[in-house]
This record gives sequence, C-alpha cells and structure tokens, in this order.
Amino acid sequence: MLTPTFNDLVAAASLLGESLIGRGEKIAVSESSTGGLIAASLVAVPGASAFMLGGTVIYTLEAGRAFLSGEHPRPSGMRGATVEFANWCAESVAARSGATWGLAETGATGPTGNPYGDPAGHGWCAMIGPTRGDRHSLTGESSRADNMFRFAMAALECAHATVSSA
Repeated sequence: MLTPTFNDLVAAASLLGESLIGRGEKIAVSESSTGGLIAASLVAVPGASAFMLGGTVIYTLEAGRAFLSGEHPRPSGMRGATVEFANWCAESVAARSGATWGLAETGATGPTGNPYGDPAGHGWCAMIGPTRGDRHSLTGESSRADNMFRFAMAALECAHATVSSA
C-alpha cells in the first residue's frame, strides 16, 4: 500500500469540501495520532472557510478534558483508539464548535503499539452529523509518519462517504 502524500490528502479534502459547500454545512475536526494533518488538509483547500470551522489535536487525556469535555462528558472507562472514543470525540467537537459534522481520528501510529495493547497501524475514525460513519484502519506498518498519513486519508475518505450518503 502506497502512503498518501499531502497533495493526496488535499485532493480528498477538496472532495469533502465540495460536498459540504453544496449542502451548506460545516465541519470541525478532532485528531489524535494524525497530529493536525486532517485539519491542515482541509484548510489547504481554497475557500476552506466556507466549510471548515476548526479543530483540535487531542493527544493526551488532559487535552481531551480541556478541549472536548462539557456538554458531552467522556464516559467512564472509555479508552482511546476505539470506535467509541472516535464517536465521542466527533460528537464533542461538533457540539463544542456548532458544526453540522464532527470528524474524529484516534489510533496508534507506531513505531510500537499503544498502552492499551493495540498494534502500530491500528486506528479508528468517525464522522457524525445528520448521519454517522466510521472506519477501522489496520495498516500492518510500524512507520509513524506513514501511519499518520494513512489514518488522515482514511478519515477524509470516511467523512466524504458519510456526507455523500446523508
């Protein structure tokens, strides 16, 4: 599997942006292991302010408490790098920002697995708005940078598919 480039991410973000603009809707992003690549891809699209409200990188429990807690408290016992956590982050970022859609990503990029026992290359993304979608990534790779780009592409593709199905 080839690792996407930043230009590939921007192309995927453009498709998502076109769909959101066509619907008059906005998105907010919560990222973890992609470290801002999803948001950077979205804002690299000319006219991004028509569909992108903003985002946050939730890399630690403390960041999650600071940026996503509030209206949607994190359920007790929920751990990162799960579909449940991705859904909670997507719901929370949408609610906090007032966006139509919340897109979230969480995972273990590598070179080793995470403290929960998930292997490097394991990730989840979720898109929540008028409808929902999620995607699991399991790249089998230990390259941190490659997994970051693959997770970002998976999230953008999942988001576009979810918006298109709404």
